[in-house]
Amino acid sequence: MKTLLLLFLLCHFAFSVKHTLEFMLTSSYGIRGIPEFVAVALVNDVQIGYCDSNGQLPLAKTEWTDKFMKKNPQHLAWYAANCLRNRHSFKATLESLMQRFNQSGAVHIFQRMNGCQWDDETDEVNGNLHYGYDGEDIISFDLRTETWITPRQQAVITKHEWDRDKYGNTFWKYALSHECVASLKEYVDIGKSSLQRTERPSVSLLQKSPSSPVSCHATGFFPDRAMMFWRKDGEEIHEDVDVGEILPNHNGSFQMSVDLYLSSVAPEDWSRYDCVFHLSGLEEDIVTKLDKAAIRTNWVAPSEFPAGFEVIVVVGSVLLTLGIAGLLIWRRNNHDEPVVLSPCGTGLQQLVPVFKLSDNNLDVCNRVKYLGHFRTAEMTDDDDFQRHCQTMYAQAKPSLAVICYVFK
Repeated sequence: MKTLLLLFLLCHFAFSVKHTLEFMLTSSYGIRGIPEFVAVALVNDVQIGYCDSNGQLPLAKTEWTDKFMKKNPQHLAWYAANCLRNRHSFKATLESLMQRFNQSGAVHIFQRMNGCQWDDETDEVNGNLHYGYDGEDIISFDLRTETWITPRQQAVITKHEWDRDKYGNTFWKYALSHECVASLKEYVDIGKSSLQRTERPSVSLLQKSPSSPVSCHATGFFPDRAMMFWRKDGEEIHEDVDVGEILPNHNGSFQMSVDLYLSSVAPEDWSRYDCVFHLSGLEEDIVTKLDKAAIRTNWVAPSEFPAGFEVIVVVGSVLLTLGIAGLLIWRRNNHDEPVVLSPCGTGLQQLVPVFKLSDNNLDVCNRVKYLGHFRTAEMTDDDDFQRHCQTMYAQAKPSLAVICYVFK
């Protein structure tokens, strides 16, 4: 069993070193507090560039891209020109889609995600191009057949028009299969000290309450080619185990967790279990023994509450609610910016829903990607949008519903 596991790990990591270059462009209507158009560029899920419709020129988001742009001003000029062009074309497309769907007012989001992948072991390349509207795929490009695919009846006419545009389809195939890959290889070479670094995580055992599963949580690791599992007597187990997704942190590193349900495990058998974290690039795995004394929790037994604790909690909650309500009223009366969702850095990412756009995870930390997926048909204005955001967080964990908002 151990030999098979080792072979699997070697195969998984030795032959799957993939790099990605992705561009995410978003045009929004009816949302206050954010630019109408935002574009981001990411290499290996690390944001390297940004521009928006507030007159902001493209910005390098890493030290190595900043140096590269200064040495290659023509590269920065290319990004600036594309940002300006897409800003106007996306606004026109969004207005056209609202007319096609017979919509007016409310909140609407139009997005494009395009990019490429390169395996530096096999030299295999691939490209992708997807358009989304109000959080759902509307049309995407099949690179192999050079045709367009749509799940929406309203986009069928567009599909046929674009299928007949042989020049445009040839352009996209070349752009995704060659130009994008060439840029990706250049970025990987220039930023290899950052992109190809290896960072060890901190690993902790967490438990919400005595009846909750024990979560083995690793955070701060890089790259995202990692595995995490529980063992019993040195053998990997799958029963009563829940493996979480690898999620990005706000600083470019990653986190993940794997839960172990212990309801059927006798306390004297806990020492037979351990958590294993394996990261590509690290010679040794990080092994954490299941030890009750090492488990971190904020749970306190009711019998251990200090006298008057309940009164303090109630009064504190009322004051917090009144304070927030007062701030919201002050903001509204003074026409200041609205409350904006921004949970990054709070460690709450794993508590909220994960949406996908064509099998690409849209993490909550990048609200540019995430905001389109809050929208529902019942929303009629920006206040509905904000309330819906808060409702979703409340469903994840009621006590955190207020924390998930920051005031800017």
